[in-house]
Amino acid sequence: MLSPALHSGYMFSIEHEFDSTVITLVDEGEKPLQEDVVINSFAECVTLEQLDPRTDQIQRITLSPEQVRDLAAALDLPEGVYQIHEKPDQDA
Repeated sequence: MLSPALHSGYMFSIEHEFDSTVITLVDEGEKPLQEDVVINSFAECVTLEQLDPRTDQIQRITLSPEQVRDLAAALDLPEGVYQIHEKPDQDA
């Protein structure tokens, strides 16, 4: 978990809505800055939205829960091709 005191330069918000969790990532780094990214986490999917300033339209990407799991795993792995295998439930 990130400590706010150690990472005070990163700005984001988290809001819990009725049917989703909404995370907004704000780009506050060196210029040129990117538009905010809004992540909507629903039970059945996760959407990422960002304004395209060239077209003035919101661009949306939809990921399945499995794709989100794979993305989270990929962030900590070196270059290569991987396949995730679920371990059988030990309590069954």
